[in-house]
Amino acid sequence: MGHISNFNCFLNLHKDQLLASGVPEHFWNTLHQKLVNQIFDAGEVLQILKVNSENREEHEPIWILQALSYIDEQDPRHIYLTDHAWTFRPDEIEWRLSQNSGLRQRLKKLFDLNDDLSEDELTVNISKNIWKFANHYSIANAEDIEEQLPIWYIMDEVGSAVAHSDSPNCRMVPFFYMNDEITYSLLFPIESIEEEDFLTRDYAEGITDPSRRPAILLHWTPTDFEDTSLTPDLPGPAYFLQGHVEESMPVVSEKVTTKKDVYKVYTEYEMVRQYLTDNRFTLVDTEQDADILWYTQHFKDFEGLSKNSPEKFVNQFPFEYVITVKDLLCITCRRNQDSMQWLPTSYNLITEIANFVAYYQHRQKGDLENYWIVKPYNLARGLDIHITDNLSHILKLSLTGPKIAQKYISNPVLFYRPECNGKVKFDIRYVLLLKSVEPPDAYVYKKFFLRFANKPFEMKDFNDYQKHFTVMNYNAHANLLHLKCDDFLVEWSKQYPEHEWKFIEVKIIAMLKDILVSATSVDPPCGFGKSPQSRALYAADIMLEIDEKGGFVPRILEINFTPDCQRACTYYKDFYNDIFNLLFLDCTSDAFLSLNN
Repeated sequence: MGHISNFNCFLNLHKDQLLASGVPEHFWNTLHQKLVNQIFDAGEVLQILKVNSENREEHEPIWILQALSYIDEQDPRHIYLTDHAWTFRPDEIEWRLSQNSGLRQRLKKLFDLNDDLSEDELTVNISKNIWKFANHYSIANAEDIEEQLPIWYIMDEVGSAVAHSDSPNCRMVPFFYMNDEITYSLLFPIESIEEEDFLTRDYAEGITDPSRRPAILLHWTPTDFEDTSLTPDLPGPAYFLQGHVEESMPVVSEKVTTKKDVYKVYTEYEMVRQYLTDNRFTLVDTEQDADILWYTQHFKDFEGLSKNSPEKFVNQFPFEYVITVKDLLCITCRRNQDSMQWLPTSYNLITEIANFVAYYQHRQKGDLENYWIVKPYNLARGLDIHITDNLSHILKLSLTGPKIAQKYISNPVLFYRPECNGKVKFDIRYVLLLKSVEPPDAYVYKKFFLRFANKPFEMKDFNDYQKHFTVMNYNAHANLLHLKCDDFLVEWSKQYPEHEWKFIEVKIIAMLKDILVSATSVDPPCGFGKSPQSRALYAADIMLEIDEKGGFVPRILEINFTPDCQRACTYYKDFYNDIFNLLFLDCTSDAFLSLNN
């Protein structure tokens, strides 16, 4: 009874995981026994063989796993625990390798690296080769978003010796054993295996798309993508709708909102509550009492608002995600040449991965620098962003959730910071205000905002956050440089007297106008929806790049929905007074630049 009871407890904790991972039920009891008793018995029925390195091609396996006897797929004994030789986060790789000689030596053997490498060379080579062997899992039910980020691991010698096949005879799945809080990989057959046959698994399991699958398997099944277009096709409406909460379009009536002496504002955003002090606006505690709904969460029911409260304003437009979600912004910019010129070369690593590999290989053949920044569609705070020229790394990142690869700006305009003893990266944030889609009516707030890296820029040390990134307000250990735009402009005129800011700003305004034209030139869901009740504030993050002729060209990085405006309010006490006057009272002032000319 004790065993049954323990097994039932095991199932209570792990059944959902076993089902989700597709582990056949006839293996569950054996798995439980092996976990409880820490039985690693793969060596009794399997042996690891090394492929002759003299005849081995780079893409061929180093190790293979052979059955010593017949393995019946229905025999419940044939599920095996494989340990994880190393679990890591990508930004820790080189540092952790440098601290652990035993790990370096183990991975050197696993990767079959030269014996004559110095310790530093060994660390670099392991870092380069690790992505061909790396696998990942995520803790989906973790409360903190950072704990949900992919966890990478290298399987032990047994797990790493299971070679790829398009017609595999085994599966391997990660498994978190809650009792010991340890993650293993489970190896089990999906068909019977004859004595002396080799065990194989599908390295691109579940990926059947004929353009995506060859890209994912590139380093095990080499493919030349020279016949694939470097320019992706523009997707249709279905792509814009997938993965998004359904939203409705307003029923546009002829009724004109009556002007009021005082507008009642409902918001939960503390900055608006604290800094909206103009006496033509007053705060209320309920949405029902409000004339203006200023949300920080996504609003979707524009039809209901237009029917039930046609007199109210809301601070969002239908389908505005065509510019606020990274992959959709890329598509929007690609819609015409005017807006495309401002976007760094970008690819969706799910639907456009074949185009990306074709472009990567094109640059590789031309011996061109090939660094890319890979980032999630819709995560903020600089989370899960990677800079690399390692194609294996990028392809593995494409398996961890929706991401774009964007050509890294390798020749950015820099700003000299004497306290940093050199020139650092910086980016510029312009507040973008949209009053109407049809006719177009948009503005930018003149006072732009700046973010700076804390270390001099170099095209190396890409895991050094303070060298390659500018978002420091979420990093507890980083200094944050506060510099108002007027003070920046004084320094700018000293550092770059031949590049007057007024001419750069003309380009920035042209860029934002071109992007909005692209975003409003097609109907929803591929473009903005018309809504007389809508007004919106966005933040456009921009970097300057030095082009081939030495000119300074703005590049759009992203456009943010309901951005954090704490710094804007701290610097400029009338920030929200100016914004609300423009959006709701039609009071333009010298605080804004128009995009309508």
